[in-house]
Amino acid sequence: MRAITIPEPGGPEALVWAEVPDPRPAEGEVVVEVVASAVNRADLLQRQGFYDPPPGSSLYPGLECAGRIVEVGPGVHGWAVGDEVCALLAGGGYAEKVAVPAGQLLPVPSGLDLVSAAALPEVTCTVWSNVFMIAHLRPGETVLVHGGASGIGTMAIQLAKAVGARVAVTAGGPDKLARCAELGADILIDYREQDFVQEIRKATDGKGADVILDIIGAKYLQRNIKALAVSGRLAIIGLQGGVKAEVNLAALMAKRAAITGAGLRARPLNEKAAIVAAVREHVWPLIGNGQVRPIVDRTLPMSEAAEAHRVVDDSAHVGKVVLTV
Repeated sequence: MRAITIPEPGGPEALVWAEVPDPRPAEGEVVVEVVASAVNRADLLQRQGFYDPPPGSSLYPGLECAGRIVEVGPGVHGWAVGDEVCALLAGGGYAEKVAVPAGQLLPVPSGLDLVSAAALPEVTCTVWSNVFMIAHLRPGETVLVHGGASGIGTMAIQLAKAVGARVAVTAGGPDKLARCAELGADILIDYREQDFVQEIRKATDGKGADVILDIIGAKYLQRNIKALAVSGRLAIIGLQGGVKAEVNLAALMAKRAAITGAGLRARPLNEKAAIVAAVREHVWPLIGNGQVRPIVDRTLPMSEAAEAHRVVDDSAHVGKVVLTV
């Protein structure tokens, strides 16, 4: 088969579409013939040499895919050759085939094609696990989503609205904020021109956000604590603004706040399977009835993965960039 390889870390040009061995399913795995995958910022970090795959997983980038099962390994039940699926991966989505633990498979939601479905697994699993399973966002609460126009952000807006929360977002510029508003965002903050701490306090009569979903990390830590409501929950899922920052513990204690940090890629298989099962139970019906949908900015051939990485590097997109085989 062919896959995107990274012979040497570097810029987008480091991605090479090359012949590689076909995967074989281990115990509890299936092989999926990939129709499409999607670009995540973790892929950019892997390309640069900063985010190696977990031991034992595929060396190729790609944390999600959609396609058809072509081989079923021993110990797999409930899935068959020919089933159309999308999948959460630890790697290997940028390829013509990938081996997937059966617990990380999802059926393609009704009414969606495989290309659109490829944009779902990583964002739905990330948002549901962090915003709902960890931070316990409840109806009537306010959630602040940093990077509202990103793949994660566009999904977080829709899921939060679906459960009856009020949604604030930060994004860069009026065009991206307008797209967030179309998806249901109530409070629009241009991080280039406005102070999100002041804006969220103003919009909540001084209370602050009950939940903050943060992709920035260190750069925003102190301001996020200021923006939290009493008993607020800060869920950190990205480190675009650095990895080290000081915490004012007195401010944290005064808010009776909680800070959590979680990723998906390196979690044990049983934890990933539990998250995927929760997404299938709670999110898939919302997609099936049209309340929630994947937001795809553009599709590009897998062989043009370098161009897709340039788009995401430049934040020149809203939603997900999808690669097709």
